[in-house]
Amino acid sequence: MAKHISSMNQLQAALMPTMAKMVDELAERVYETLNYFLQEYYNSYDPKSYRRQYDFLRSAVKVEPKIKGNKVTASVFIDTEFMDNYYNATGAQVAQWANQGLHGGLNTGGSTPRVWDDTINSTVNSGELLVLAAEYLKSHGIPVRH
Repeated sequence: MAKHISSMNQLQAALMPTMAKMVDELAERVYETLNYFLQEYYNSYDPKSYRRQYDFLRSAVKVEPKIKGNKVTASVFIDTEFMDNYYNATGAQVAQWANQGLHGGLNTGGSTPRVWDDTINSTVNSGELLVLAAEYLKSHGIPVRH
């Protein structure tokens, strides 16, 4: 059903549900990519001296989109407070090491992913999210060129 729009505020209100769903899909893609690199991080090293708790592997969080004024935002992050059972390291330190390609602060050799940087490079810096956003808008009848 067509909507009659006679102001920018009405146009904005009409577009917000579509924008919220698009932002949710984009955040989901970042979340999936983060989980991929978390798994690759775990796959890159087989510890011999300790048993893993897998807290870091399960630390990715995606927050549902929120509409605030004329913006839609969503968040994807590593919940460092979830990782509270490490010896002599905080969850934030573990996440920082993982983004440096280190396991427990040690360079173990091999091709250890930089968990967060690789996620951002694969989704944002590569232009993938921009392409996905344009495709989403086109699929909802909003012409876009990129």
